[in-house]
Amino acid sequence: MNLTRPKLWTKDFIIVFSVNFFLTFVFYLLVVMIAVYAVEVYHASASQAGLVTGIFIIGALIGRLFIGRLIDTIGRKRMLYIGLGFFTLTTCLYFAELGLPFLLFTRLIHGIALGIASTATGTIVAQIIPPARRGEGIGYYSMSSTLATAVGPFIGLFLSQHTSFQIIFSFCVATGILSLITALFLYVPPLKVPTESSAQTGFKLSSFVEPKALPIAFITLIGAFCYSSVLSFINFYAIEIGLVNAASFFFIVYAAAVLVSRPFTGPIMDTRGANFVMYPAFIILGAGMVLLSSASHGVTFLIAGALIGLGFGNIQSITQAIAVKLTPPHRMGLATSTFFIFLDAGLGFGPYLLGLIIPLTGYSTLYIIMGIMAVGTTVLYYFLHGKKEKAETASMNASGSV
Repeated sequence: MNLTRPKLWTKDFIIVFSVNFFLTFVFYLLVVMIAVYAVEVYHASASQAGLVTGIFIIGALIGRLFIGRLIDTIGRKRMLYIGLGFFTLTTCLYFAELGLPFLLFTRLIHGIALGIASTATGTIVAQIIPPARRGEGIGYYSMSSTLATAVGPFIGLFLSQHTSFQIIFSFCVATGILSLITALFLYVPPLKVPTESSAQTGFKLSSFVEPKALPIAFITLIGAFCYSSVLSFINFYAIEIGLVNAASFFFIVYAAAVLVSRPFTGPIMDTRGANFVMYPAFIILGAGMVLLSSASHGVTFLIAGALIGLGFGNIQSITQAIAVKLTPPHRMGLATSTFFIFLDAGLGFGPYLLGLIIPLTGYSTLYIIMGIMAVGTTVLYYFLHGKKEKAETASMNASGSV
């Protein structure tokens, strides 16, 4: 047994963690106020305001789809600089009040920039994390996004209540510049890319996504689809059941549960295999959804938030670690972009699809359905990855005991 564990919290890991936090922070800060901005400044309708918010996700999907095949050709660090520079420049476009179509264009290309930059950070962090601590490392890295989901909306709402839209956009530009300056101090080790990988030509599926990561990415899609019901409709549900005050703390409790669990779940994956985290996570997510469906008190409502955080928060980080683990180093960029494409698709298109059935089910029944779906995903996970993971973990433990 090796008593000296490779260092995880290196300078470069902290830099990538910070840059990803800044990116996600700006995204969530703008999410909570951009629809209001569209209505107040451009007199947008409710559906137009919703499009202003959602078209960003479409942009991110476009960015991720094309960066995967280019990142190792252009270079991971160079691609990060391109993404961060583009992200900062497109943030400046919010100052130009040129009509609603231009705002939609700005949101689209801003989303593309985020897709490029965040896929680059996810690829780089997978490269610099020691392989023996990959599950733990990606778990800690994904905490940067979790923190941003709690801090971003809070700061966004605070600024929108106490200052002007122009000040908010200036703050976002300053954050983008800070992320770019921070990234200048990052060192990314050179990567040896097999000659045959750089010679790919033509339109192939494997040029845009990593086939080996598709099964686990599909699991991510289902988990994100379930969670999108919370992300998009929790406030409407809270109003319906009279728990608006508790709803304001829901995502803070969610983030706290994720942060508390991360020091444990990542190392468990590295030492005992992903199944020891994934199966309980599906069940906990399902339990959180069912509890949410029957919540009648603030405490119950927030406990449901904690369970959903423990469930989906760990599903998200562990599936990302699995996607990276399944692919060779020179395909990490594609594996990372594949993971995020499916994650964004679940979060972005889920609300639209679920919105079609809410008039038929109501919110309470919807969360019961999502809970059943979450628990049922354990079966699909077993056939797509869990069975293979079990065999590999058993083999690794047997070889380690010799």
